Amino acid sequence: MTTSALFPATRRRWLKRALVGGLITALPVLALALLIDVAAPGYYRHLAASAMINLMIVLGLQVYMGNSGVVHLGHSAFVGLGAYGAAILATPLAMKALSIPNAPFGLAHVQFSPLMAAVLALAVVGVIALVSGLIISRLSGVAATIVSLAFLIICHGMFLNWPALFKGNQAFFGIPRELGLWGVALGAAATVVLARVFRESRSGMQLRATAQDPQAARAIGLDVTGLRRRAWIVSALICGGAGVMFAYLTGTISPRAFYFQQVFLTLAMLILGGMGTVTGAVLGTVLLSAGLEVIRHAESGVDLGVIALPQMLGLSGVALGFVIVLGMALRPQGLAGRMELDEYIRSKAARRRSGNATRTTGEADQ
Repeated sequence: MTTSALFPATRRRWLKRALVGGLITALPVLALALLIDVAAPGYYRHLAASAMINLMIVLGLQVYMGNSGVVHLGHSAFVGLGAYGAAILATPLAMKALSIPNAPFGLAHVQFSPLMAAVLALAVVGVIALVSGLIISRLSGVAATIVSLAFLIICHGMFLNWPALFKGNQAFFGIPRELGLWGVALGAAATVVLARVFRESRSGMQLRATAQDPQAARAIGLDVTGLRRRAWIVSALICGGAGVMFAYLTGTISPRAFYFQQVFLTLAMLILGGMGTVTGAVLGTVLLSAGLEVIRHAESGVDLGVIALPQMLGLSGVALGFVIVLGMALRPQGLAGRMELDEYIRSKAARRRSGNATRTTGEADQ
């Protein structure tokens, strides 16, 4: 068989492996959504939807940071761009007359359907990602981290200081609330599959190969800059999509939602679960979302019967700091390690079959 004839089969194998693995990893997300939708009150359904939007952001961060090994602190800027883009384009004209009557480019007099607004917002995010990626894809180490942080600060400053378009520090309201728990859950599950497909793709594998030694990767002919740029754009589109969903879920957005608090929260989720795998992103998001909800209840004071704990405001911020520091110090590969969920299941099944075969052979010898 010729080499050219082998390539389609090889491509089908990795794509099938990625799709099956992504679906297996997405199943717990959908099961959790079903459990909360059936058994939990409305408040917890909203919390679960917010956590799944955070999961999409963490997955976007994992696509770039987890595969390239370059620390990225600007992902929340793309979340904000997606959210504001959808809000500006989809908000009814009557609400725009109250919130942004003097919007430039005639945007105060334009209204698109929520779907078209989402598509256009993601197109804008893609263009900004392409332009910014031309710069950041050439950088490594501390320089790349600082530039990504500067990008976040620039976007946040734009949100605050261009009130005619973004309404400044005030909340942007009147956005059509088109999504609920299941809409967000399906979006998060699709993002899990997309992140896994990228990880298993040729670009994803080559990008991970460049993480250890970019110079050696260039020496063997890998286009490190191009690989990073592709991951940067995919990451930005995922984060922008999360922003669109956030706007359509809450109906109200403000610049504070897309700044340092969100950056450190999602970064802690990825570090806790593990940067190198999609499973780690899912695991870290679920565990930290549940843990922070418990901590938020404790912040207002807890009566344990024997002892009453006082108010401990800011405890959730301290917990995030501990997760980042202890995670990097004690288990830098995260709780999930370097294996995806489906790989772990196959490994356990193979060991079990091997053990059963060994016992059968031993009994036959006796």
